[in-house]
Amino acid sequence: MKKQNSIRVLSVIPPMTQLNTPYPSTACLTGFLRAQGVAAFQEDFALGVALKLFSSEGLEQIRECAGKLPSAKRTASVRAFLAWFERYAAAIDPVVAFLQGRDPTLAHRIATRKFLPEGLRFAPLESFTAEEGGDPLAWAFGALGTQDRAKHLATQFLNDISDVVRDAVDPRFQFARYAESLARSQPTFDPLAAALAAQPTRVEDMLRELARAAVAKHRPDLVLVTVPFPGCVHGAFRIAQAVKELDPRIATALGGGFVNTELRELSEPRVFDFFDFVTLDDGERPVLALVEHLRGERPRERLVRTFVRKQGKVQLMDSGEPDIPFAETGAPIWDGLPLDRYLSALDLLNPVNRLWSDGRWNKLAVAHGCYWRKCAFCDTRLEYISRFESLPAEVLVDRIEGAIAETGQTGFHFTDEAAPPAALKALAAELKRRKRTISWWGNIRFEKAFTPELCRELAESGCIAVSGGLEAASDRLLNLMNKGVTVAQAARAAKAFSEAGILVHAYLMYGFPTQTAQETVDALETVRQLFAEGCIQSGFFHRFACTVHSPVGRNPERYGIELLPLPPSPFAKNDVGFADPAGADHEMLGKGLNKALYNFMHGVGLDAAAHTWFDGRVPRTKVKRGFIARAIGN
Repeated sequence: MKKQNSIRVLSVIPPMTQLNTPYPSTACLTGFLRAQGVAAFQEDFALGVALKLFSSEGLEQIRECAGKLPSAKRTASVRAFLAWFERYAAAIDPVVAFLQGRDPTLAHRIATRKFLPEGLRFAPLESFTAEEGGDPLAWAFGALGTQDRAKHLATQFLNDISDVVRDAVDPRFQFARYAESLARSQPTFDPLAAALAAQPTRVEDMLRELARAAVAKHRPDLVLVTVPFPGCVHGAFRIAQAVKELDPRIATALGGGFVNTELRELSEPRVFDFFDFVTLDDGERPVLALVEHLRGERPRERLVRTFVRKQGKVQLMDSGEPDIPFAETGAPIWDGLPLDRYLSALDLLNPVNRLWSDGRWNKLAVAHGCYWRKCAFCDTRLEYISRFESLPAEVLVDRIEGAIAETGQTGFHFTDEAAPPAALKALAAELKRRKRTISWWGNIRFEKAFTPELCRELAESGCIAVSGGLEAASDRLLNLMNKGVTVAQAARAAKAFSEAGILVHAYLMYGFPTQTAQETVDALETVRQLFAEGCIQSGFFHRFACTVHSPVGRNPERYGIELLPLPPSPFAKNDVGFADPAGADHEMLGKGLNKALYNFMHGVGLDAAAHTWFDGRVPRTKVKRGFIARAIGN
């Protein structure tokens, strides 16, 4: 590596992450590095690719690819796109401007449902109940919800186009993630290597164009690529590939949530054909050490938690230096990110779900790690969970005020694993003392500390929504998980938030070790009652996955299961299969759970018996009607 006095660092976000607001990792690293006197810059390639695709020029390229498909291979989405292309092309730039908030009056034309071509993604709208000749969306938006109605229709319009991209341009493309199957717990690098050696698709060409433009603009010595999700891995490697083709002297480094969980035992040397360094856990200390190394001030052997390739083999270099304390990492900055070009989407017609895709939120954390860090399904031995450090309220509000001054936005999403009740109480008091008005939401644990009094204080401070884990909604399973809450306790906490005017989303789980079909049906009945009693307004059931870093993965015998052998894995290693003697058909049960929950979130089917949502034969619930009503009454 070259020795020089000044190192220029570029941090990039690969596709695909959310498009309504920047993913926070580059903002945090850029803010930290600039505070250390390092010339640091950032680019969001996820947004960049989306804006290239969803443009009149991008649609011309999509049509070119679609037109080359034989008729037999054209899906219904592709055929509709080609037939109505002129309407798609005429609408795309105005629609993107509308979703960016730059042309709000277009809502009136979009809301008529005569402006946009309507492909397959619009079909579900007609399933909502309406009088003959009436408006099927009236229940959601009424007569005056023009902006939200138009935003929902515009989102379906983009979803239609994304289906065409998948069917005609790049089969790996999805709106929210890209090429996820190439990276999720892949024991071998071979599928990813083959994809990277293949001729780039048009989507990949766009990504490479963005990489080349960013290198020309910022002239970096070090490019950092953050990979929060498996769906970002393929794009990250394409970025590194483009950088190396342009200038092999530019150092490249890979980090982020996917690396921290899946690549901890990395031994695949081919990764280093693309990346010079792969860092683990919080990036501040490893990246600062990399900068010092590139300056010639630190030997490679004294890097911090960083994989390198040495004589053809992968080695982990770790000097053992401690992490930067959370209070000293500094405030994130968004300089360099086009904050006025992010797209607010409205996919699901639910007031809580929209927060993940609608609106420009400044992302901050109240604390580092998890103050509970005992749940059996969680990666409790990894640093992002196990190292808990709370931030003083004064420091947090300083960061809030700094973000408002820079972005002009007063909305905040606190990205904690679970924000501590005491810290939130202190935050509310400090905001009140400074007379600072914000809107905020984030993750919590449904515990007894969230009393009606505290929830009202949080609402007064600007809290609009919370999400928390109710998991299997079964006391036996919650105890087995070491969750530290009961269903009744969670219901009371959720009701306290709801009564304070705060929306509540419940993370739910099925398929936990030894979970029976009876317990799954009972969980659905419990969730139905939580909706019916106004405790929660939204939820999502996900299938339990056993990871090698969780208590279940480390001690499966405690949870009544046997792990299936993992193949030798030089690349990704995280999810591990298991044999469960309970033998429930979780595939069938999962379909019923998600069908029911989709309806519950739209206020439909709340009187239906729990067992009627499942296609297969299941037992009737043993949960008594009124269970949740009695719990919150107590």
